[in-house]
Amino acid sequence: MGRKPSDRPTSFDIAYRAGVSQPTVSRALRGSKSISEATRKRIEEIARELNYSVDKNASSLRSKRSNTIALLFFEEDTPDDSKINPFFLAMLSSITRHCANRGLDLLISFQRMEDDWHVRYLESHRADGLILLGYGDYALYRSRLRQLVEHGTHFVRWGAVDDPAFGEAIGSDNVSAGRLAGEHLLSLGRRQIAFLGQADEHYPEFADRYGGLCEALDAAGITPDPALRRNTISHEDLGRAAMESILSSETAFDAVFAASDLIALGAMSALRAAGRRVPEDVSVIGFDDLPAAAMTSPPLTTIAQDITSAGERLVDALLARIEEREPPSPLIATRLILRESTGPGRRQSEPGEICAGS
Repeated sequence: MGRKPSDRPTSFDIAYRAGVSQPTVSRALRGSKSISEATRKRIEEIARELNYSVDKNASSLRSKRSNTIALLFFEEDTPDDSKINPFFLAMLSSITRHCANRGLDLLISFQRMEDDWHVRYLESHRADGLILLGYGDYALYRSRLRQLVEHGTHFVRWGAVDDPAFGEAIGSDNVSAGRLAGEHLLSLGRRQIAFLGQADEHYPEFADRYGGLCEALDAAGITPDPALRRNTISHEDLGRAAMESILSSETAFDAVFAASDLIALGAMSALRAAGRRVPEDVSVIGFDDLPAAAMTSPPLTTIAQDITSAGERLVDALLARIEEREPPSPLIATRLILRESTGPGRRQSEPGEICAGS
């Protein structure tokens, strides 16, 4: 949608003309019974007008089930040699178990974003569908997703639940989670809350977490301070550098909401080095509930994502896509894990101040 027809017609062009989503076009042209007769006829008529033809060979290959799905991890910059975000490693066991329960074989592959991984997968046809974990810069990732969608590849990804034109997605309710973090810090009397995380179109999940925090601040009558925001990706060293940047600016703050636990761990290291006590001087909250979060000093308050439900929902959503059924709900709820890094807070709310509870 929002795409104008090009010289070389694609299913996106048909979707634009028909006023439907690209997946609807793909299902209609495959003769899926989930599409109404009127919609199918309209799509077929537009396809003829544009001289669009379906790749029959690819369609035939996709119609044969192998009962195998592929899981692709993407390389990320991590403190160890794994190059895989520890959050996704934790999700692997849930995906593996659910595949076994569904009688599916699971292929696991490791890809670098700069490689043409999408081309290799399209040409291999070794699996019925694909689960994608990790993506780095989402602006680059979207162009690869568009090619998978255009080819009719069955896939589901973990991440931002935004535009269905870029494939089925399962993800946490990041806006509600950010609001939950903000409300908890506000309930402790904190008012000057720093945010560490690249909150823009390149990292939309971080952007949603920041958006939720801003909602909580706005509801409390507090204007978010841009001087207390630093862009950084999920890496402990970069979280430390982002925190050091705010400290060196001498902008007053009494709390930190980090877009990931790794960023939070780096921030706490910088605060210790600067002589700031956690939580007496600064409350710190992270996101992900990695195992390391409970072992820091002090233990890290964080937002937990439901890893078990996430893995199961990814598999179920992919099967629904393959079998042309309605997918499960894309959003997964989060919960606040209270530990000592936020603490009770020394400053109490003043009379008349709005303190939202957690």
